[in-house]
Amino acid sequence: MEPLLMQADQLPQWTALAPALALGLTGLLLILIDSVDPDSSRPALLAGIATVGSLASLGLAGWFLSAGTGQAGTGGGISLFGDALVVDGMALFFQALFASVTALVVVASYDYLHDHPHRAEFYSLVLFAATGMALMAAANSLAVAFIALELASLPSYALVAFLKRDAGSVEAGLKYFLIGALSSSVFAFGISLVYAATGSLLLPDVYAALSGGVEGLTGVAAVGILMVAGGFAFKTASVPFHFWAPEAYEGAPAPVSAFLSSASKAAGFALAFRVFVVGFPLDAGIDWVLLFQVLAVVTMTLGNFAAATQEEVKRMLAYSSIGHAGYALIGLAAFSGGAGGDVLGASMAHLLVYGFMNTGAFLFVALAEHWGVGRTFDDYAGLASRAPMASVAMSVFMFSLAGLPPFGGFFSKYFLFMGAIDAGFWWLAAVGAINSALSLFYYSRVVKALWLNDAVGEFELGSTPTALYAAIVFAAVATVLLLPGFAPVIETAQSVATTIVP
Repeated sequence: MEPLLMQADQLPQWTALAPALALGLTGLLLILIDSVDPDSSRPALLAGIATVGSLASLGLAGWFLSAGTGQAGTGGGISLFGDALVVDGMALFFQALFASVTALVVVASYDYLHDHPHRAEFYSLVLFAATGMALMAAANSLAVAFIALELASLPSYALVAFLKRDAGSVEAGLKYFLIGALSSSVFAFGISLVYAATGSLLLPDVYAALSGGVEGLTGVAAVGILMVAGGFAFKTASVPFHFWAPEAYEGAPAPVSAFLSSASKAAGFALAFRVFVVGFPLDAGIDWVLLFQVLAVVTMTLGNFAAATQEEVKRMLAYSSIGHAGYALIGLAAFSGGAGGDVLGASMAHLLVYGFMNTGAFLFVALAEHWGVGRTFDDYAGLASRAPMASVAMSVFMFSLAGLPPFGGFFSKYFLFMGAIDAGFWWLAAVGAINSALSLFYYSRVVKALWLNDAVGEFELGSTPTALYAAIVFAAVATVLLLPGFAPVIETAQSVATTIVP
């Protein structure tokens, strides 16, 4: 470890942004290749470049994280561009998550888009969105937070509507864009109010100003904080700004649904954790912890009850992702100042596990769509007899999402709920546990359909999409291996989360 640490320390400071730069430069390279050879008949080359770029970002983030870059032992976070960006352990943790999901989605999209003429555009949009997410995790200024959020959102709108000949995809993209534009305006207006009250956009300066109690402007800051919270609620698909999620996830190509419900949601939480913990003290004129407690309870409850009433698997997963946003909100809902780093870290660890199991579940839906299997639970009946390996993987994802042992989702929920209890919010953990038990009902419906129900007709599955299959199996293996390997994950997450607590 020591030689690795020394090598990381000897690099110029700007190289701390290497994980984000790898994603952005790969996206630009794909556009360059498409400009030189727009009719390229080498889809494997395009997918390969996108995959290598994603894995390079993952490798760099993992290297920096293991070397202690930006952490307390090496001098703390690395501030860049007038403190507008800060690369610390939390930023690198989330950047590794984004790169992992991006790599899975890119690999899976190779088969899903087998007959689509615009592959380079698709891969570049995914990588540009991932670049925005990587910058969201490192934003230390409200201005950079807004720009990074838009960099992640604008390609996402195009990705949802990517199937231009599919009316459902275009409609979903338009709805997503309109609601996104509204939420961005609310977010921007909230930032302007915070700036009016504090005179700064840098999060530490905002914290210092609000801690001093700016006389006569506390109410202005409170309204601004409330509007900023609304912007984050949209990005994380939290109630009451969740309406876009089921429509967008259902109409979008399934790999895009996987990308948005996992990476994009995690990016929203990465930014929310930093903005509220680093930028807004607990007594900033509004009790934002109470606000997130209400959001967490309502979001997880509504998401789970809505998912239980769905008949289409993809729409069920969309509402399920809303429920999991409620679980992740516990990180802020149970935050209690100096001792809040543990529950914040537990929320980060849950988002990492969720990234693999939820991405894998949506990729299984992509596999079913590739084969022409229907959308409902009944259409999945008996599929295990024809695709046993993929069905085993889907069963792993469902049980892990429900929080059953011996899968990664069990420990991530356990530490999250224990973090809430240790912070004194036992009732929040109780609501989460009850909702988690409820979720077993609709997750088990998928497993029952795959393995126990008789097929209603003959399956004509055709050829096996190797890349898509590989992405699903890898996500399933990661979900299982995260159980014995969860100790370093939770220790790293809680360690890096503690460093951002003032």
